[in-house]
Amino acid sequence: MLIVQLKEGDTLEKALKKFKKKFEKTGVIKELRDRQKFTKKSVRRRQGMIKAVYKNRLQQGLLED
Repeated sequence: MLIVQLKEGDTLEKALKKFKKKFEKTGVIKELRDRQKFTKKSVRRRQGMIKAVYKNRLQQGLLED
């Protein structure tokens, strides 16, 4: 359950923006999209390796963002 703390004088739009940001951080939508289709374990592992190599190269400065 998400709780949004509001300060006195905050508008509804600001509260909604805070709620959306917290909701996005939880990853619920991403998980639902991932569950819509089945991906084999080997494919997930391969994608993870590709992502790790990319992050490593980015961190070393070999790639420009």
